[in-house]
Amino acid sequence: MTTAIRQEPPLVSILRWGTYLIASIHTALDDDQLIRFQRDLVQQVGRDGTHGVIIDLAAIDVLDSFAAKALENLARSAGLRGATTVIVGIHPDVASAMVRLGLHADIAFAALDLDDGIAILDDLVQ
Repeated sequence: MTTAIRQEPPLVSILRWGTYLIASIHTALDDDQLIRFQRDLVQQVGRDGTHGVIIDLAAIDVLDSFAAKALENLARSAGLRGATTVIVGIHPDVASAMVRLGLHADIAFAALDLDDGIAILDDLVQ
């Protein structure tokens, strides 16, 4: 008898788009998952010679202080590795939480959607 193995959908997907990485977070991540995501993305930035990172938060409607700090650290780390970070798809409640939690606006750019995020990177990287 064969047992079917049910595969869970990915929590995060990281796609390469030219010299950019696009990281879409599909669901809320716990602290360990955020740390792993941050580490994996920053390693990939250095390994691939990435010039820009887009983090898509469209599926996220709640952000806690740990997640806000992890995003800030990710953007700073990517910057130290030569990549500009743009955060896209921020829900209004998440934007408010980011401000309340003290996420510094100077560490990453923000855009409404993926197209705008790519346009920002194209302008900055060129």
